[in-house]
Amino acid sequence: MFLVVFRNRKRADIDARAYSRDAEAMEALARSQPGFLSFKSYASEDGEVIALSEWEDEASARDWGRQAEHAIVQGRGRDDYYRDYTLFACDSPRIHRFERS
Repeated sequence: MFLVVFRNRKRADIDARAYSRDAEAMEALARSQPGFLSFKSYASEDGEVIALSEWEDEASARDWGRQAEHAIVQGRGRDDYYRDYTLFACDSPRIHRFERS
């Protein structure tokens, strides 16, 4: 498994409708990509958003990063939506689970 963590803060002056349309389109597109496993996004009270995506392997995650439509929307993100962001990517993260039976 390959994990991608995208931490971001949006600009105060973004077009919220345009952002929502792009975000929904990119999630749908990611879900259709080979190697996609899961996606979840969480927003904190201070405005930071953390998006987690899981991929079968690093190659699948990198292919998603280079997907043509995704690359266009990434550019819009830098130009129009995000104040700042940090991307973390790791191969074979240590995983600890607990499940109550």
